[in-house]
Amino acid sequence: MDVGLKRELEEKVRAGVRLTREDGIALYESDDLAWLGGLAHEVRTRKNGDVVHFNVNRHLNMTNVCTASCAYCSFQRKPGEKDAYTMRIEEAVKLAKAMESENLTELHIVNGLHPNLPWRYYPRSLRELKAALPNVSLKAFTATEIHHFETISGLSASEILDELIDAGLESLTGGGAEIFDWEVRQHIVDHRTHWEDWSRIHRLAHEKGLKTPCTMLYGHIEEPRHRVDHVLRLRELQDETGGFQVFIPLRYQHDFVDMKDGKVRNRLQARTAMATPAEALKTFAVSRLLFDNVQHVKVFWVMHGIQTAQLALQHGADDMDGSVVEYKITHDADNYGTPNKLTRDDLLDLIRDAGFRPVERNTRYEIIREYEGADPARRESPQPMRV
Repeated sequence: MDVGLKRELEEKVRAGVRLTREDGIALYESDDLAWLGGLAHEVRTRKNGDVVHFNVNRHLNMTNVCTASCAYCSFQRKPGEKDAYTMRIEEAVKLAKAMESENLTELHIVNGLHPNLPWRYYPRSLRELKAALPNVSLKAFTATEIHHFETISGLSASEILDELIDAGLESLTGGGAEIFDWEVRQHIVDHRTHWEDWSRIHRLAHEKGLKTPCTMLYGHIEEPRHRVDHVLRLRELQDETGGFQVFIPLRYQHDFVDMKDGKVRNRLQARTAMATPAEALKTFAVSRLLFDNVQHVKVFWVMHGIQTAQLALQHGADDMDGSVVEYKITHDADNYGTPNKLTRDDLLDLIRDAGFRPVERNTRYEIIREYEGADPARRESPQPMRV
């Protein structure tokens, strides 16, 4: 990138001028990661100071049976396959109840698109989970699942959301977005939920008062221009609704250890290389710079590894997700070395080690507790990048 364009982009960012599609592509073409990270860090500091948010959450996947066979997915199983499972609601409640320790504040629920489960299974599961865990927020279902519920129930998405909210739903999840551009999407997604329906469902959720996350699966067959297009679509929808709380870049994973039945379900990996840590950091930085109307950018440490997640906090991210425990959708696929669980103390240590001040939040990004940051008296204590 020539010096003149660099200076022009710096001036736009510092003046709060919205970046264009062409600006986003130019940022991806820059090989100066330190400059990109510094610029993104200025923006994250302006929005969130020296804070890194986290929450104490658990993931619950009640079934991995799915009608879709998305090219990147190692989680799905077909009915009758080895390792296919579907929990009775009583089982799901028992498992969730066992996760309640450590002042759990959020249960994150995502499932396969089961061909035979009745629609009533889903609101009933939320009602019983909420009864068992009244102080835990239920963050459940992708827009793809809501679209599937329309098919199996004959109800509209609006009616479905009303019933789920009445049953205890506090937020949708951000999944099912992947990459919206059809040039890529037609090769990676095997279900009917594309940009038109994904955006329709999140728009409805926002109209009903729900705040939701949004995501992007990157590092597979897409190009930087597709990432830029993806973020700008979300940015435009955010202009309209203001309902997105956080943007979450998700790093595509190869299928390393799905050896329980000897199958490799990821059909992309023969022709793809996973994003390097440097590419991940660039993606966080450019996303933070482009997505000017969303307050938070989250690094999902399970998909990025602990060290890259810490570095992402210096490249635009201000949220390190949660304690998680058994994230099957990724851990069923990879052998990337991330643990199944980080405790609250683990997260506090990692955030302080990166030079930031930990703040525990709930699903709505309301502050539960603020903690001391890194000790500035220690010579070796890391500090946030100066801006």
